[in-house]
Amino acid sequence: MIVWSIANQKGGVGKTTTTVTLAGLLCERNKRVLLVDTDPHASLSTYLNLDVDRVSTSLFDLFQLTDIRRDTVRTVIQRTPFKHLDIIPAHMSLATLDRVMGNRSGMGLILKKALHCLADDYDYVLIDCPPILGVMMVNALAASDRILIPVQTEFLAMKGLERMMRTLQIMQKSRPDGFKVTIVPTMYDKRTRASLQTLQELKLRFPDQVWASAVPIDTKFRDASIKHMPPSLFSRNCRGVFAYKTLLNYLERLQQDER
Repeated sequence: MIVWSIANQKGGVGKTTTTVTLAGLLCERNKRVLLVDTDPHASLSTYLNLDVDRVSTSLFDLFQLTDIRRDTVRTVIQRTPFKHLDIIPAHMSLATLDRVMGNRSGMGLILKKALHCLADDYDYVLIDCPPILGVMMVNALAASDRILIPVQTEFLAMKGLERMMRTLQIMQKSRPDGFKVTIVPTMYDKRTRASLQTLQELKLRFPDQVWASAVPIDTKFRDASIKHMPPSLFSRNCRGVFAYKTLLNYLERLQQDER
């Protein structure tokens, strides 16, 4: 089972779009995919048409378990209407975890332990992270094989990337093997100087970590979210989906090279 976290300490850079698009593409390749929504705002859960105020169980309940086993972890998983795609939804109560349980021993490894119990059930786990450093992001990063960092190709987004890279440097001290990071330029508009210059700066500053291409602005992403569908199912031939297919192929090649 391969675990990717989609993270950035800035909102509005395309984290949820990246998560759900890659998930849809993986499912089309007959991979069993589990999504984990760790953001109290529950954008990923809402995207997939879950009423997060009425879900019977959520990720918050996972953190209340006293015994983490496969059968108990599976109680928080929800099916989606899409083949091979399940989700552990978020709930606004996640926002209380840092205050209520943030200092409890072992809190940063709960998600990793839970996913380990599901290793035979899924091929991929994609974790959509909140834009702030806290219990949820720490859990996601600790559980991950690779961190995908979407970065909007405009100047202010570089600040969020810098914060994210500093966070990874700090957390790397407790992870001897370090983090495998792929920076994903998003919302690229070749007509604007800001996009062109930001993409160039990303490649200059992070040559070993940035994906060489970029995900373009595409209104089909917004249309797909309105229909609560992964973009690859809503408009498989649009330019945005094509870019994510290219990204997925790149990530799969990285995995093969690392074996």
